[in-house]
Amino acid sequence: MAKIELNFRGMTCPMPIMKISIAVKKGAPGDVFEAVCDDAGFEADVKAWCKETGNELRGITKSGKDIAVTIVRK
Repeated sequence: MAKIELNFRGMTCPMPIMKISIAVKKGAPGDVFEAVCDDAGFEADVKAWCKETGNELRGITKSGKDIAVTIVRK
């Protein structure tokens, strides 16, 4: 099980979700992806993406404009 950190600050929709999708597909089941983004729509997008793909959204935290998420590949 690997831990992968992704920084999507400065990117706007749809790029962060596209890049998460690519990264997760390259990972193995159980890999943990920690991503941070400062796009206001990122939270809703990542929730919808996880629901659609079946990957586990383990957590969301906010700090200023940053939205950090933890996703586990299924």
